[in-house]
This record gives sequence, structure tokens and C-alpha cells, in this order.
Amino acid sequence: MKKGQILEEIVERVDFPNKGMVKVREENGEEAFCLVKNVLPGQKVSFCVQKKRNGRAEGRLLEVVEKAENEVESPCPHFMLCGGCLYHNLSYEDQCRLKQEQVKKLLDQVLGRQGAWEFEAIKPSPAVYGYRNKMEFTFGDEVKDGPLSVGLHKRGGFYDIVTVSGCMIMDEDYRRILTAAREYFEELGLPFFHRLRHTGFLRHLLVRKGAKTGEILVALVTTGGVDSVAEKEKERASGVGTLADEMKETACGVGDFRYEERETACGTGGSDGEVKEAASSIGSLGEKTKNVFSDIDGFAKMLLSLPLDGKIVGILHMVNDAVADVVRSDETRLLYGRDYFYEELLGLRFRISAFSFFQTNSLGAEVLYSTAREFIGDLSSREEGGVKPDKVVFDLYSGTGTIAQLMAPMAKKVVGVEIVEEAVEAARENAALNGLDNCEFIAGDVLEVLDELEEKPDFIILDPPRDGVHPKALKKILAYGVERIVYISCKPTSLARDLESFLKEGYRVERAVCCDMFPWTGNVESIVLLSKLHTKQNIEVELEMSELDLTAAESKATYEKIKDYVLKQSGLKVSNLYIAQVKQKCGIIERANYNLPKSENSRQLKCPPEKEAAIRGALEHFRMI
Repeated sequence: MKKGQILEEIVERVDFPNKGMVKVREENGEEAFCLVKNVLPGQKVSFCVQKKRNGRAEGRLLEVVEKAENEVESPCPHFMLCGGCLYHNLSYEDQCRLKQEQVKKLLDQVLGRQGAWEFEAIKPSPAVYGYRNKMEFTFGDEVKDGPLSVGLHKRGGFYDIVTVSGCMIMDEDYRRILTAAREYFEELGLPFFHRLRHTGFLRHLLVRKGAKTGEILVALVTTGGVDSVAEKEKERASGVGTLADEMKETACGVGDFRYEERETACGTGGSDGEVKEAASSIGSLGEKTKNVFSDIDGFAKMLLSLPLDGKIVGILHMVNDAVADVVRSDETRLLYGRDYFYEELLGLRFRISAFSFFQTNSLGAEVLYSTAREFIGDLSSREEGGVKPDKVVFDLYSGTGTIAQLMAPMAKKVVGVEIVEEAVEAARENAALNGLDNCEFIAGDVLEVLDELEEKPDFIILDPPRDGVHPKALKKILAYGVERIVYISCKPTSLARDLESFLKEGYRVERAVCCDMFPWTGNVESIVLLSKLHTKQNIEVELEMSELDLTAAESKATYEKIKDYVLKQSGLKVSNLYIAQVKQKCGIIERANYNLPKSENSRQLKCPPEKEAAIRGALEHFRMI
């Protein structure tokens, strides 16, 4: 393979997330792999090699030359154009099977040495179409200087927006609101916010709907005026902007890595009522933009006239003058009703604001949390007087406290820890709403809060952000030594990495399962039950060193032989350091390490999971393990 070369080959497999692996035969006859995105196993594809470095290659898909045997016609009119979904050209059954294989492969690379563990069949989403309870649409154009679009980003693009009026993962009410908004603002001729010029007015349209309640909350996000962002940029450049302004932007929730959804610190509440005149509350926005803002009043009235299956309970207008393309609010004005809606999960009721974190698939969330509750099992003790909940549960990274509240009836006390203060406030309100008085929610970083807590948990639930648990926080969690931990993950690669630490500290995976919360996309949730191994439960076996013959095992293949084998079989280049790390994990004793870091604080590279799997394959081939 050479950079710029165009090839046609068969896709061998697709790894998480969206990593198509295409086998290519090099000029010297050896086989290698090239990573190509947005493909399916079994497709014959044409692709251009864009990168080749350190034995790894990446290519850009040009064309699907031949379809896979199990490929179907996509029912979505926007598939391949919109960047939202990956698998509309697979049946839902095949899609679930692919996701399960991807997760199992990642977990096998870590759990292969622990012995037997149960990987249960993936749990499908109860609804595969119209399942979203939240959509964030962007105003823009599909082609340069084209007509107004309101929808999602084009696949592989940042500036182009596709009007997804036929999107199948949202229900008909979302489509009606989306179409009506586009037509209304196109007729008025209001400009969208241009991400390069930093001028324009219309930015985002946020729509949330309760699957159980049918309540709808709509938020229109605009700039403070057609030129307001550009003017503020000039002020900052000339030093006019103040530290207070910057602090206000921070308080409004810019760019937190965990939450794409949160309550804004700058939002204002309101009560039910008729449409408020938008122009009447403009205040500090200035006379210059009054004419633009007066159109927002008509937008709210138009929405309320739509024939919807659900009911609009609140309409908000948010002003965002940040340059970054994120949904946030510097100022929130209530145009109609209230600034929240209600949703129900497993018999509990939750109050959700525009930015509150909440699972985007309500029916799927019931499956996810029911499974987690089943994994946790009985937390009560049986006494003469009957069954008594006497266990303390820590719900770490608790968000708005959904899991904590579902566990509360089974526990003596549940302590939730969450870094986003708005989410913690929402959790407290929801616990009171559901009559739960044994839940305590603490705002703060898990890493720091664990040092302050005097209570010791009997059980721990982890539901961390996509990046997983911070290594330092993980050490503190492991130090509790609880017998059982349930880990809920939205990114299986982070889960696989964290499981390494659990295994080293004497935990083993008892059960694992995937829950498909995001049909047609490449994402999937995973739940793992971990239990602590105790020495009293282990069987002691006495072996003579001659039976192990570790030196003989080590002598069966040199490092160079292992490298050659891995390169031929997987196309990966591995270092002596990686081979030594894997051999050590497999119990093959290494001699003195002459490549130790020069200082105790130095960091040593860890072998990536895919390379570890390839090295293990080589060790098995040479009968070293």
C-alpha cells in the first residue's frame, strides 16, 4: 500500500467504533489491514489510502462496489448523507449481532485470562424507530449560499446541514416542528449563524419530548443580534471584554466533557401562561435588534398552532453569543408555559429541563436500568421482623440521579456523586418528587468527594462519562474492596481499559450484557457485574517448578519471531516493550528489565488492546501459553 493508491478489497470486519478492517496484500506478498470507515463486513469497497505509518494504514471510502450478502435497502431518505446513523442498510437483528460481536471482542482481549464469564445476548431497544426523546437541530445550509436548512450535520462535514424532515429515529412531532421552523424562518429571511464569519442570527433548535407523558419542550437558540458575536469578538480583541463576562460564560456551562445535556446556570424559570411578547423583555439587547427579536413572538404562536400528537408545555428563547458551535445559553427567556417537562421511568417521575442529562431513549432506559437492578440483586437482609434494607449504595457519576432513585427502595441509603451542580439540584428535586428520603446527592468531582465521605459503601454503581473512570479515582474506588460493583458504560473501549485495573485488584467479571439504546447508530451501552475474589474461596494448588517449565516456554519463540508473526497475521507492528507486557500478564516470567524509566514519575506506554490481542495470538501459536 502507498499513500494515494486506490484499491478494491473486501471488508473483513468492523471494529468498534466504525472501524472497517480491509485486508490488503502488499507487493511483497504479505497481508496487511487498512482502516476504512462507514462500511459493512462483506462489502467490496473502493478506497483511497490516505495514511500509512508504523505498519498501519487508513483509507477513505470512495464507493461500495459490491454489497454485503446481508445488506438491505435503507428505509431512511437521509442515510449516507446525514452523519447520524451507520447501520440503516442492515436489518435490526444483524445490527444488534454486529454490536454484540464488537463489544465481546474488546472484552475478550481483557477477560480471556480470567476464566469463564457469562456474556449474555444483547438486549434490543423496545422501539427501533422514533425512540429519541431529544433532538438538537442546527440552522445552516446544505450547500454554500443555498436555501435555509434545519437539521443535522452532513456526514464527514462541519459546515453543511441536512434538513432531516424524514429522520426515522425521531417521531412525527419532531418532524412537524422541524419543518414548520424551517418554513417560518425561511419566509422571514432571517440569516443563520455563519460559523466562519461569526455573523447571523439563527443557531439551534432543541426539542425534547417525554415518551410516556407526551410533554414537549422547545428551545430556540439565537445570537443576540445579526452582528452581535462579531462585535463581541472585536471587543475582546481590543481588551474591552471583562473578566466578569468570561466568568459568566463559564457559569453558563461551556464544553463540559460529560454532559451534552444540562440545566443552564443562566436559565430563568417561569409559570404556565399565554405567549409572552418577546420584544417586551429584550432589555439590554438594545434597540438595534428589536425588529429581529419581535419575530420570535410569532414563532412561538406558530408552534402552538401545530397539530401535534403530544402537547407543548414550554417554549424558550436562548441567546448564545459564543463563537463555539455548542448549544448553550447566555440568557434564557420564557416565551410560553414552563421551562421543564416531565418523563416517567419504571414508575418514577422526573422533571427535566432543557439541558438536564437524561437518557435519550426512554423505553431503552427502562431496559438498561432494569438490567442493572437485576445485576445488583437483593440488597436487603432477612431478620426476625422481616426483610430490612440495610446496605449503603454509592452511585458515582450519578447525573440527575435516575439510577440512584431506582435503587433507593432496595437500599438503606444511596449516595450519588456528580460534578455538574445543576444535575445534582435536579436529582434532589426529583427524589423529593418521588417521595424518596434515603437519597443524598453531592456536587463535586468523584476523585475529591471520595476523600470527604465518612460512610463506606456496601455496593458501588459506576456510570462514568465516555472516557471512563479517572485512573486516580479508580484507585480510590478499588480501595473500598466492596464485594460487588456494577459498571454501566456507553463506550466499550473505555470499559475494557478500566476492567484491566479491576482484574489486577482481584475482581472478576461474572456477567456482561449489551443494551442497544441507540438503534441504527454505532453506539451501544454495556453493563458488567464485577465480584471480588476472596482467598478463602480459592483453591490452592501446589506445583513443582519443573511442571511449569517457564524457561522452556519462553524459548519457543524470540521477540523477532513474535513481531514477524503479528505483522503477517494482523498488519500491526509491535515493540519489545508491548510483547514483554503481554508475556508478563500471561505469567511468563521476564528477566531483568533494562529499559525501566529513569524516574519513578515517568510514564510507560501501555500496550493497546488490539495489539495485545495480536500478541496473545502469537504466543498461542508458538504454544507459549
